Amino acid sequence: MADLLVRRAGAVFGHSTTGPTAIVIRNGRVAAVLPDRDVPSGPLIPELDAGGRVVLPGFVDSHAHLVFAGDRRAEFAARLAGQPYEAGGIMQTVEATRAASLDDLVAGVVERATACLLDGTTTVEAKSGYALDVEGERRSLEALHLAGARVPVDIVPTFLGAHLAPYDGYVDEVVHDMLPACAPLARFCDAFCDEGALSVDDARRVLRAGCSYGLLPRLHAEELAHSGGARLAAELRCASADHLVHADDADIAALAAAGVVAVLLPATSHCVGIGYAPARRFLDAGAVVALATDCNPGTSYTTSMPFVIGLACIEYGLTVDEAIRAATWGGAQSLRLDDIGQLHVGARGDLVVLDTDDWVDLAYRPGSHLVADVVKDGVHVVCEGRLR
Repeated sequence: MADLLVRRAGAVFGHSTTGPTAIVIRNGRVAAVLPDRDVPSGPLIPELDAGGRVVLPGFVDSHAHLVFAGDRRAEFAARLAGQPYEAGGIMQTVEATRAASLDDLVAGVVERATACLLDGTTTVEAKSGYALDVEGERRSLEALHLAGARVPVDIVPTFLGAHLAPYDGYVDEVVHDMLPACAPLARFCDAFCDEGALSVDDARRVLRAGCSYGLLPRLHAEELAHSGGARLAAELRCASADHLVHADDADIAALAAAGVVAVLLPATSHCVGIGYAPARRFLDAGAVVALATDCNPGTSYTTSMPFVIGLACIEYGLTVDEAIRAATWGGAQSLRLDDIGQLHVGARGDLVVLDTDDWVDLAYRPGSHLVADVVKDGVHVVCEGRLR
């Protein structure tokens, strides 16, 4: 936690100030957003000159799989050759992750979390789920905690032992063995409810067991087929339902009524070719929409929230402001965090300075590296695109 004065911002997302704008951060939290000329005199604190560039809240990536070993290049190449994606490909990563040392897993998370930071992400949800046994799932969550102490990014841990059900009796093992061992290291419990993964009944059982250990429920739903996962997420009032490519109007209405955040993952659709979620229909129904990378080795190996924002504008038809809000405030809502994703007074001092005077460039210039500076809890951690 630190003090910082950001001066001469050309615009601050979520604020209507005109002309050069300042953001005052005290003890790691936003103390004021005001015209630059109105900054009160006082004790000198470090300054960041935005130089007329735009400032956004730090991105909140609310769905990522940062802890794994190995790669799935061959699977990707096979899809390019026309082979359809199947959830069972996850087992390739499971084999490599089980064989990796804890140090190797930590190093991988540090590398990916650092890439997130350089792309402007200051909070990232990260799941276990590539070990699928008690020891490996706990070790994966330990790796997330150890990596979180080494990178200035908030890593929110999620238990995803129910990524698949690879054999009969596996769900019993998740409920009776994995959750007691892993719950103390996690905030959320997730399950992959879809074709080739868990049934609705099995996913319900896992999420209810997770709740009994104090974990908040999330759910992969309606990615590969219409499986009933969205209705389950509404029934359990999950924090989020994620993917939702095959969600229908009844699903959308149920999720909106239950207050379940729709976490949409356009980079996965882009990489796998499975179609895009009905984002506009979620917004029209009054649902909160979040955007996330789904960073993982099989279907979306990217840490770039700017890339996701650009895709959301082009493929979902969101406005740039809608996409930025989904990539910041929407992600925060899905993580049940109220002090990130906005630059209001009292929020954490997490922000991004883009190397442009208009945030429309996030969609207008896809693939460009526009993140110049990143501030985390009032500490200037990325300067002109490089770690400080």
